[in-house]
Amino acid sequence: MSAAATSRFVSRITRDTLALVLAGGRGSRLQQLTLWRAKPATPFGGKYRIIDFPLSNCINSGIRRICVLTQYKAHSLIKHVQRGWGFLRGEFGEFVELL
Repeated sequence: MSAAATSRFVSRITRDTLALVLAGGRGSRLQQLTLWRAKPATPFGGKYRIIDFPLSNCINSGIRRICVLTQYKAHSLIKHVQRGWGFLRGEFGEFVELL
């Protein structure tokens, strides 16, 4: 299979893929860091949050339809995802949805 054909096949697969990111962790082993927020909302490196890693992996892999499943103390996680990951174009079927 040629590189162009492989590229088209991969893009068709990733275009039709829906990623589910499980982000409801309490993070009991992180104790002090997760008293007021969910583990995925914990800051990492001063600039990022833990949730940014799986979301950027999805985007870099060509997956543009992403659902983030939240549960435990999700308020700061929801704010972060809405502010930082709202650049996807809904009219093209691209989204990061918070559930």
